[in-house]
Amino acid sequence: MNTFRKNTRSNFRGTHTSPGRNQPKRKPVSSLDPNLLVKKAKPVSAVSSSLKGQKFQELNLQAKLQEAIQKKGYEYLTPIQEMAIPVLLKGIDMLAIARTGSGKTAAFLIPIIERLLKKPQNGSILIVAPTRELALQIGDEFKGLTQGMSLRFATFIGGTNINMDRKHLAQKPHVIIGTPGRLLDLSNQQALHLKLVNTLVLDEFDRMLDMGFIHDVKRLVALIGLREQTLLFSATLDPSQEKLIADLLDNPEEIHVDPGTSANEHIDQQTIRVSEGEDKFVVLQNLFQNGALKKVILFTETKRLADRLSKKLNQYGIPAGQIHGNKSQNFRNKILSDFKQGSIRVLVATDVAARGIDVVDVSHVINYQIPMTMDSYIHRIGRTGRAGKTGQAITFIN
Repeated sequence: MNTFRKNTRSNFRGTHTSPGRNQPKRKPVSSLDPNLLVKKAKPVSAVSSSLKGQKFQELNLQAKLQEAIQKKGYEYLTPIQEMAIPVLLKGIDMLAIARTGSGKTAAFLIPIIERLLKKPQNGSILIVAPTRELALQIGDEFKGLTQGMSLRFATFIGGTNINMDRKHLAQKPHVIIGTPGRLLDLSNQQALHLKLVNTLVLDEFDRMLDMGFIHDVKRLVALIGLREQTLLFSATLDPSQEKLIADLLDNPEEIHVDPGTSANEHIDQQTIRVSEGEDKFVVLQNLFQNGALKKVILFTETKRLADRLSKKLNQYGIPAGQIHGNKSQNFRNKILSDFKQGSIRVLVATDVAARGIDVVDVSHVINYQIPMTMDSYIHRIGRTGRAGKTGQAITFIN
């Protein structure tokens, strides 16, 4: 396998050099044109009517899987599912690009489950995700789609007890889901035998190759060695990663369904300009006077600001919790659970939450700071307007 190349494309305007001893460090400047962040949502009925296609009942799947799909409430395949599932059932490698909230997870899990029902093999499937939240979400989806079946899965992520992970591996799960670092730790301890893997899935692969995981992914792939099938799924595609993708896949089927170069049509997008000298937090606080902001994800660029805003919102009577990389996994799980159940109104997050939070009824996404890139913007606001519902996205512009 060829050596992975790092993405050297800059996300910022201009050239940045290390500041001198007496020079203040420059703050990164977003490359986004604020005019691109304003768009009216299409009526849900107009979008939904054009998406109805093949029914799941028409697929030639095992009866137990069809029953589980029906219990999940899935009736019609989404476009990515309609194009991907028949191909994946043939065991072909795939590169699939489709926007956030389009049903990508079920698109690769359903063929995997169908194969395991026919020929269950312990540890034969490895699904790698860039964030803990996304790994947990994939596990939840797999659990829902395998009700009443004797298929086992285990999720391995940082911030949890590695001794418990070893016990879960001893139970010989059919499907292993995890983040790169923890998977390598378990492999180094000889608890995880990657040579057993014959199917590799990299979910949100573009982010994984852009978050400092390039070397970890390379090591995982080398340890797995020859495999029957490799699947790469994401909402966006970075052209600079084409060489990496070619190294991972063997004669793949490429599917680009409504690719994530623009936001979901269900999302109403607007900006709020904050004048010089105006208190941005007061503007934010006033927004919450509107009762329509029922369940809100508020994105910040830094962990410190996320902590500060969460504390301040609570002080002003707006129930909030924060989630970012410095928080323990138990803390993150608790905050996310509180948010889903409605105990808190606002989830303040860094980009760690932009991949993997699947809460159907998020009413609004607010970018307290303009994101650095369009990819980041698309993944953030994709947390609202899911499952055929209309969402609202607001971005503060200084």
